[in-house]
Amino acid sequence: MRTDLDHLPERQQHELDRVRDILLEEFEKAIARATQPHKRNGKVYKIILFGSYARSDWVDEPENGYQSDFDLLIIVSHEDLTDIADYWYVAEDRIARDPAIGRPVNIIVQSLDDVNRALTRGEYFWVDIARDGIALYELPCHTLTTPKPLTPTDAHRMAREYFEHWLPSAETFFQNATDNIQRARPVEAAFLLHQATERLYICFLLVRTLYFPRSHNIKFLRSLAEDKEPRLVAGWPRATRHDRSRFERLKRAYVEARYSANYQITAEDLAWIGERICVLQELVRAACEERLAALERSTAA
Repeated sequence: MRTDLDHLPERQQHELDRVRDILLEEFEKAIARATQPHKRNGKVYKIILFGSYARSDWVDEPENGYQSDFDLLIIVSHEDLTDIADYWYVAEDRIARDPAIGRPVNIIVQSLDDVNRALTRGEYFWVDIARDGIALYELPCHTLTTPKPLTPTDAHRMAREYFEHWLPSAETFFQNATDNIQRARPVEAAFLLHQATERLYICFLLVRTLYFPRSHNIKFLRSLAEDKEPRLVAGWPRATRHDRSRFERLKRAYVEARYSANYQITAEDLAWIGERICVLQELVRAACEERLAALERSTAA
């Protein structure tokens, strides 16, 4: 695996150094509070940059609302150390507030055993990281398994099953949201629209990579999906602050629409969000059907 960042501008290299240092520092603080030996003696084996900044096709236009995120995979010594709330929340918060870090940072935390099992199964998401990722930090003697590619038949079967489950699920949530809008229940509708959006991104990621992170953060899921398929960017205009704020309001709905009495959303916002989800749905459908057709052709090769 590569370790150089020479393809990145110096500023971004410094930002990644800062991100790495914060992650390691806060992890050490977190495990110092643990009582069980496998947690107290826990290790970060690798921090791997993947996605557009590893491939050199990132976008950096924050003034227009388009800016690629740093995507990082953190590989740890035990599955129990992957809990975001227990071990990584403080680090994420520090990174988000650090003025020296100029772009969003997404992290996925997995144990080495889980990553290697996924590589053994040939799951595309992990195979791509093993091939294209750049190690920002790694301890010696903890190697990634050589990927074993899926058979074309198995890859097509799995992707088809994901598509047939998740796209109808998204459509059901969207219809339920529409019903709540008609019944003048905007807060409930916002939550259901969030769930429809989340499921569309899950559908795409599973069909395309056979993996999605267990996250309800639709901005994170959007980033991962758009990294794999730039056409999905058209789902959410972000050139104006108003458009960006509407997406943020939808993002917040997962928690605030359920638990905060102060969450509010207008009928105009709901209408705009609903229109964008319809666009996203057709983009996801087309991208998934293209992928399924390619996988089907590969079974006949």
